[in-house]
Amino acid sequence: MSQQHAAPDGGFSSYVEAVLDVLSAEPARAAITTAEGLVISAGELRGQVHRLAAELRDREVGPGSTVALLTGNTAEALVARYAANLAGARVVGLYEGTSAPTMSHIMASVDTDLLLVDGQRHATAGELLPLDGVPPMLSLGPSGFAPDVLAVAARRPARPMGGLVGPDDDWCIRHTGGTTGIPKGIRMSHASHRLALDRSLAGAGDPPSYLACTALAHLAGIFADKTLYEGGRVVLQHGFDAGEVLAAIERERITHTWLLPPLLYQVLDHPGLTGADLSSLRRITYGGTAASPARLRQAAKVLGPVLYGLYGQAETQHIAEAGPMEQELTGTGGHLTVGRALPGVEVAIRDAEGTTLPPGERGEVQVRSPYVMRGYWKQPELTAEVLRDGWVHTGDVGYLDAEGHLYIVGRIKEMIVVVGGHVYPAELEELLLGHPAVAQCAVFASRDDESVEHVHAAVVPAVGERPALEEIRAFVTARMGRLYAPEALHLVPEIPLTAAGKPDRRVLGARVSDG
Repeated sequence: MSQQHAAPDGGFSSYVEAVLDVLSAEPARAAITTAEGLVISAGELRGQVHRLAAELRDREVGPGSTVALLTGNTAEALVARYAANLAGARVVGLYEGTSAPTMSHIMASVDTDLLLVDGQRHATAGELLPLDGVPPMLSLGPSGFAPDVLAVAARRPARPMGGLVGPDDDWCIRHTGGTTGIPKGIRMSHASHRLALDRSLAGAGDPPSYLACTALAHLAGIFADKTLYEGGRVVLQHGFDAGEVLAAIERERITHTWLLPPLLYQVLDHPGLTGADLSSLRRITYGGTAASPARLRQAAKVLGPVLYGLYGQAETQHIAEAGPMEQELTGTGGHLTVGRALPGVEVAIRDAEGTTLPPGERGEVQVRSPYVMRGYWKQPELTAEVLRDGWVHTGDVGYLDAEGHLYIVGRIKEMIVVVGGHVYPAELEELLLGHPAVAQCAVFASRDDESVEHVHAAVVPAVGERPALEEIRAFVTARMGRLYAPEALHLVPEIPLTAAGKPDRRVLGARVSDG
């Protein structure tokens, strides 16, 4: 354990304790600006975390507990996460766009003890209340359905606490896919997150002023942690709007923000871009989906040398980074580089037999680093399949060039990356086959001119049926959430099959590309 991670008594110091120590150094400075314009000082934020953590401890939330967070982009969301972790519990974020039954299933699968809800998610909480298996619920503010735990905690003194977690304890369980059956819960340790805080972000600002315009439950929350740890300020927006992003950068003198490529394109296309004062901006981190080389070159020309591309997975966190001068760097076939491995991260390209391949040859991207997951929650067989001898088998196909730049060219396992998460075709197909108008189906993706992936469903209708797209979308949204609803429906006489008898998604995708 490095000295940076040690508490004064020689024990482990969690990421929350590290952030709280920084907040204590300058209690009067602004730490958070809410979407409503309320400024919360470092001392106020620290006090709220300590009070709520103590209240949770008195409610028997501690080491071994699981706290689910049904929260939006609010200060209360950060306070709740920090307090739950400080009390010793692991946290689970319930993502917007996921249906209430799926959320209930996720909470049950990770043995959730308590659900905390902020003011942005009251409607979803109402959908959860009548479902079986939903844990006790507390509100982060006034509500008509649960006690206001923040109001109760506010009557407490703000006494420091900590030392309740070890480096190998889970700070969170993240979920990707797995919306039918047992979800894939990815266990991330306190040690990995604590270590990640010490890796500085080039160009983020000194101190950084970070705009969180995408969900705190995803990567935006990690960047918020890093910003506060580096003595900076987090500016919150409830959701992404290109015009509001430009206005906030100018008004709040933002130095850093995180955008998925499709959102970056919306900023580039917004009519307010020309007149916006973006002189404070030092870094736009992009990633999460494939990026269009042409649009990135346009962004570099318009915005200047502020683009930093991140490549990673939920199982591995960050793997590689492409700096501002690398948006022009493409490999064979025009693939855009995702950058070089970050310090402390090893990347190898290997074939099916495990042989490490030389530069230029394609194989599976495998990763070893201190940031990888501990494993999947209660799924040892899947953990053993993906995590072998300390190496994560990512399922991505790629290659390295002679200088160590990594290029991603495809996926071994079928997965569609959409804004907000992942869609696994087999899972969606299983659901669609339960619709009375569907006899056979196959789910596949198309990629538009800006490299954004879109979900398509090819359906062989049942006899006498002719389902419409709106009908299919409503069916899927009600059961899995709108994230998984197909954007296009194709009624076909038969589903093309591979030699193994499985739906040939490549053929279907090619047909769409050919019009």
